[in-house]
Amino acid sequence: MKLASKIIGGIFAFLFLVLIIICERDRPVDELIPLYANQDSKFMPVLGMNVHYRDEGVQTDSIPLILLHGMSSSLNTWDSVAMGLKAERRVISLDLPGFGLTGPSPENAYNFTYFNKFIDSFTTRLKIKRFILAGNSMGGAISWNYALHNPQGLAKMILIDAAGYPKKGESGSLGFKIASTPVINNLLLYATPKFLVRKSLETVYYDPARVTNAQVERFHDIAIRAGNREAALQIFKGSFTGSSQRFLNSPVPKIKDIKTPTLILWGDKDNLIGVNNVDNFLRDIQGSQAEIYQNVGHVPMEEVPEKVVASMLKFVR
Repeated sequence: MKLASKIIGGIFAFLFLVLIIICERDRPVDELIPLYANQDSKFMPVLGMNVHYRDEGVQTDSIPLILLHGMSSSLNTWDSVAMGLKAERRVISLDLPGFGLTGPSPENAYNFTYFNKFIDSFTTRLKIKRFILAGNSMGGAISWNYALHNPQGLAKMILIDAAGYPKKGESGSLGFKIASTPVINNLLLYATPKFLVRKSLETVYYDPARVTNAQVERFHDIAIRAGNREAALQIFKGSFTGSSQRFLNSPVPKIKDIKTPTLILWGDKDNLIGVNNVDNFLRDIQGSQAEIYQNVGHVPMEEVPEKVVASMLKFVR
């Protein structure tokens, strides 16, 4: 018994030492704004947050495009697509609550009901009555749930590798696996090593060689923005719920009630949310249409932005 106690004590002491070595403090948003906001960045008070967004393109466009990023991402995921769209349309990208420079929700609520309220508040502040939502991954799930919440306000919808259905054998990313593992995931509140960020990003893309040091640095810095790690962990622990359904793995049965004209875009080599989900959305959203990009992973808007721009413009014109 004494030997076992010593071994267990030694293991915990070792883990504690490792944690101390790799532990990272949260970074205040004031340190990050000079690094990751640009000349087009704006900040607007919404629901107790100072929301980071960019409002670009044709300001007279009465039905703008609003772009929603995925889990652990930021508005930067849309940079190339926004550049291609803004010559013809008004394009608004933003850091969702719990992510990017926007940071955590004071309500500490990350569910479909909250995000519906957030989008309502955000668009009201910008005096936008009708718009098009485009969402990737988690942002896709938020988008199609909003279509159920406010069908009159949503002119069209674009889902890009969107979450919403149970996973079926996708390999997933190392970071997401750790974040979904009970007990161990709590370590991510204190340590977010860059090697883990890199490995996770390499899983997102079809070609892992496209991951750059600058990307790793940005994703890492945004991840440790004060409050963001707690928000992400809360989502991974299953607190992102709506209509009594878990966000990450369960569909909402009412998805079949969606009448919003919908375009579905997908990378055929998506390791996080498999391309088989295209058939699910086509089946459940009547009249929807789809395009599948060859040799593309989870974020087509970053991997083949020119194709995504062409697909989106064709759909919204």
